[in-house]
Amino acid sequence: MSVDHYENFPVASWLCPPHLRPAIQAIYWFARTADDLADEGDAGPAQRAAELADYRQALERAARGDTAGRWAPVFGPLHQAMRRHALPLKALQDLLSAFEQDVHNPLYPDRDTLLDYCARSANPVGRLLLHLYGIDAPAALSESDAVCTALQLINFWQDLSVDLPRGRHYIPLADARRHGLTPAALAREAAQGRASAPFRALTAELTGWARDRMLAGSPLVHRIPGRAGWELRLVVQGGLRILDKIAAQGHDTLARRPALGVADAPRLLWRAWTMAPAPMPAGRPA
Repeated sequence: MSVDHYENFPVASWLCPPHLRPAIQAIYWFARTADDLADEGDAGPAQRAAELADYRQALERAARGDTAGRWAPVFGPLHQAMRRHALPLKALQDLLSAFEQDVHNPLYPDRDTLLDYCARSANPVGRLLLHLYGIDAPAALSESDAVCTALQLINFWQDLSVDLPRGRHYIPLADARRHGLTPAALAREAAQGRASAPFRALTAELTGWARDRMLAGSPLVHRIPGRAGWELRLVVQGGLRILDKIAAQGHDTLARRPALGVADAPRLLWRAWTMAPAPMPAGRPA
């Protein structure tokens, strides 16, 4: 299970119920296409913003049943999914707003501003999947948000060697300052491909934050029945395994980007199998 790009969420895998695969594929291609418009190729910010504005209009037309145009292969299947499963338009609009924000490449003053971004770039995916499974309990939604935010944060700290040289600074400035680091200093270390002791201490703190979010959301695996629950176990354990790998290399993700491989599969399967429900509070009926 990869912690990378929009492969962070299940994309119609063999564990997914067949009747949901078209909808999950449609959500994936909607998000992936928007991500590419925001981040791929040689277009400048103005052109990217204009393309995403057109894409937003196409989404709103698709919600009304009009899927013609440049992105018909994306919005035709998405409209079918919206109609068949009553997908919430707001979740799709929230995703798009995060891609629009990426075009402007902002700095994040503190964790709250980064969490606001994650609430739109990652959390809607989990909520859309829960919607497809008919799960809407407040506790489940909260846990889903925690897992999705954790995956997004893990992706950030995993990809520092890629993002910093491109001028993408997801590290909250308040955290960096606490370790005596500025965006310019972070970029210099990334260019050198070697993390200083303060940089490693910062990364350790940020990965600890991501781990706490993932563990807070992990009870969700016991709320989702069948194969989907097992797939989520692998998603959770894949994210935690990346954090283990970051720690094992001294919290230096500039020298080497940690990734999962075939050799990790037995460990992930065992950890997924042995995920136990939280103990019942005293006096509560079983």
